[in-house]
Amino acid sequence: MKKTDAQREDIARWLAATDIGYFELRTPFETLRFGAPQAHCATTTLRAASVGVFRHAHPLHAAALAPIGEPVSAGQAVGVLQIGPLLLPVLAPVAGRVARWLADDGAAVGFGAALIEFQTT
Repeated sequence: MKKTDAQREDIARWLAATDIGYFELRTPFETLRFGAPQAHCATTTLRAASVGVFRHAHPLHAAALAPIGEPVSAGQAVGVLQIGPLLLPVLAPVAGRVARWLADDGAAVGFGAALIEFQTT
C-alpha cells in the first residue's frame, strides 16, 4: 500500500520527536527513507508493476520523460515499460524530484524491480 503525503508527514513528525537517526519503511511498491538531519525529506522508490523493458523515454522521442533533478507531479509519466509491442506508462507515485535512475534505459526488468528514486519533501 502506497503512503499518502499526509502519512509521510505524520511519519516525519513522529521521527522528529524521537532520537531515531534513520528510519526506512519498505513495501512492495515503494521504500521511504527518513534521516534525522532531513526529517521532512524522504525518498520513494518506484518499482516495476510488470516484467518488460524499461525505457526512460518513449521510443519515438530522444529526451527522457523525467530527467534527474526535474520536479514531477504524482501520476505524471516518468518512463515507459515495453512488453513486446505494448508500451505501458510508468507513473510517478508521488510529487517530488527525480533523484536517480535505478534501472538503465533499455534494461530488462522483472516485477518489483527498482526503477526510479524520487526525493519528496
